Amino acid sequence: MIRTHYLSAARTGLDLLAHDAVAASWTEPSALEGFTVGGLAAHLAQQITTVAAALDADHAGKEVVELFAHYDRAAWLGTDIDDDYNTAIRAGGEQGAEAGHAAVLADAATAFATLTAALPARPPGTLSGHARWPYAMALSNLLRTRILELVVHADDLAVSVRVATPDFDEGPFEIAGVILTRLAARRHGQAALVRALARSERAPTTISGL
Repeated sequence: MIRTHYLSAARTGLDLLAHDAVAASWTEPSALEGFTVGGLAAHLAQQITTVAAALDADHAGKEVVELFAHYDRAAWLGTDIDDDYNTAIRAGGEQGAEAGHAAVLADAATAFATLTAALPARPPGTLSGHARWPYAMALSNLLRTRILELVVHADDLAVSVRVATPDFDEGPFEIAGVILTRLAARRHGQAALVRALARSERAPTTISGL
C-alpha cells in the first residue's frame, strides 16, 4: 500500500511541475529564500528521480536505520537557512534547474514511469536509501520520507507561482501528517502540539516539525 501512496503523491507532484505557471516563473525567486522557482521545482522533481535511481543503487554493507532514526541524523532538520547542508540542497536544485523546465519535467516523468512499473515488483523487505546517505533503510520508509518531501514542497512551489496548492490523496497526506506530527511533538513537546491543534487561545507561535 505504501508504494501505491507514494506513486499517488508523485503523480500529484508531477502534475504541479507540469503547470504552465511553473514554466513561466522558472527564473523568478520562489517562496523559499535562496531558491528560484526552477530550483525549487527541480528539488521537487528529485523526490521522484532519486527514488528511481535508488532502486538500482548498491546498499550492501550499510547500516540499516528506522524511519525516525533517519530524521535524528538529518543534518538539515531545524537548522539555519545558511547551514552548509541546506546551502548544498539549494545548490543541487539550482544546478538541476539549469536544464530548463521541459528537461526537468521530462526526467521526472521518465522516472515516474520507471517507478510505476518497478515498485510493485520489488519484494517485501527491500532495502533502499539515498545515494549520499551513509546508511540504508527499508524501501517502504524511503518512500515515506519522499512523500513528506512531495507534500511540503508542493505547497512551497504552488505558493511560489500563485496557484492553488494541490490536494493529495488521503493516504499519502496522512503519512506526511503522521511524520510531521511526530517530529513536531519531539521538537516542541506534546502539550504544544495539543494546544496548537485543539486550544487556539493558548497555542504556541509555531509547532513546525521541520
